[in-house]
Amino acid sequence: MGLFKKIAGALKKTKDAFNRKIDALLSHGEVDDELFDDLTDVLISCDIGVKASLEIVEELRDECHSRKIRKAEEVKVVLKEIIEGYFSDAPQIDIEYPAIITIIGVNGVGKTTTIGKLADYFKREKKSVTLVAGDTFRAAASNQLAEWAERTKTRIIKHAEGADAGAVVFDGIASAKANGTDVLLVDTAGRLHTKTNLMAELQKIDKIISREYPQAHKYNFIVLDATTGQNALSQINAFSEYCQIDGIVLTKLDGTAKGGVVIAIEKEYKLPVVFVGTGEKQEDLDKFDVKEFVEELF
Repeated sequence: MGLFKKIAGALKKTKDAFNRKIDALLSHGEVDDELFDDLTDVLISCDIGVKASLEIVEELRDECHSRKIRKAEEVKVVLKEIIEGYFSDAPQIDIEYPAIITIIGVNGVGKTTTIGKLADYFKREKKSVTLVAGDTFRAAASNQLAEWAERTKTRIIKHAEGADAGAVVFDGIASAKANGTDVLLVDTAGRLHTKTNLMAELQKIDKIISREYPQAHKYNFIVLDATTGQNALSQINAFSEYCQIDGIVLTKLDGTAKGGVVIAIEKEYKLPVVFVGTGEKQEDLDKFDVKEFVEELF
């Protein structure tokens, strides 16, 4: 299946909800204040969020007024242009090698599975990959990652449960340098901002990477579950207080109608969505394509 079809399939629930509501509103509405008020409610219901929805509609109102738009169907064209603009404002990431990608996020978003899928992705891109089992906090986390290593025929560096996560990362870097590895994928324990010791651990890992392998290209990707909708924003906010977030991996996009949260993320944080989960299979994780997302959404 081509990437376009995979993105289209993953976005089906979001697209159906988004277009059904907007088309119903614009099909018989006049371009007046009531239409813009109703459109705000529609965007909020599509999980774009209150703040982003209000700002989008205010910008849309001004643009329609300046262009003297009178037909409701033309409003959708302008709305698409505005949303495309938010994505163009966010920096896009072209991963450079050697790369160290640290995967962060709260419990239950699928970080370990995402690392396995990323390993498969990079192997398909003909890159050498090593996994680092930096989640020494959760029972059996390293065993789960080891299963992915076996499945993707990838090397793995791991210590015993309860070991110092920084030490595992240190050994992983030494291995990557010795073997000329293209991509080092670092798993970390799921954590909330209230777990200050685990948050401090992220900072420690970051310092070790910078100190031990300064010539590598370092990326921190936060994994977000698309089905959580607006909760994803609070997770970005919490983690950004402790470490730099370079990009987003969005999982379970195929299982939700809340894909509108991507628009809220771009509007508020200008963080690029780098990878997106498009299904449950090992190969169902791909680079996010902004143009395909917007085109398919509308």
